[in-house]
Amino acid sequence: MLVIISIFLVILGIYFGIGILFAFYFFIKGAAKIDPLIKESSWKVRLLLLPGTLITWPFLSYKLLTSKSV
Repeated sequence: MLVIISIFLVILGIYFGIGILFAFYFFIKGAAKIDPLIKESSWKVRLLLLPGTLITWPFLSYKLLTSKSV
């Protein structure tokens, strides 16, 4: 049972590690590719997107890859 919990925690750590890296990229450049109006917003608004981006990074990365570049 301890091995299963350890494997789960490692997978969860990898998921959130990738999520943190993606969230910072999304914070700087990625959000503007999905929503052009975010360019006009302040950094505080983008900062509010970080927690959600951290959790939903697989969906947002797919959205970034399939969206047209602005």
